Amino acid sequence: MTEGRRPQSVLFVCSQNIVRSPLAEALTKYFFGKSVYAQSAGVRKGEPDAFLPAVLDEIGITLPRHRPRTIEELDELEGLNFDLIVALAPDAYHRVLDLTRVISSDVEYWPTPDPTVQSGSREQRMEAYRQVRDMLATRIKARLGG
Repeated sequence: MTEGRRPQSVLFVCSQNIVRSPLAEALTKYFFGKSVYAQSAGVRKGEPDAFLPAVLDEIGITLPRHRPRTIEELDELEGLNFDLIVALAPDAYHRVLDLTRVISSDVEYWPTPDPTVQSGSREQRMEAYRQVRDMLATRIKARLGG
């Protein structure tokens, strides 16, 4: 991919495909529509997260029914032919580096906090999700905006 050119396809990968990567996928689709093809996957498969749809709903994004999937499941379904693969967690970054030995994709690592580890009241937990949402929104707009 040419330096400075917006990728036409992006894969976001995190640990379990329950919050960070589907959040990044949803934000990318919202901001860029069909001009950027976005998908998400995890190193492992987790269980759907109840806070994810709520934090997206706050900014007017409806999350279609999301079923967590692994990067291997995505590979079997449609292959891993993405211009850019963004890892959002350390284990995802290591897995992506292993994969890109045999595929030609640019790889970026965006260390992103895991909001599921936040304890406390519902509002405290939602605030952790909002911070991750807003951080990813800023990063996605900056990286894919051009």
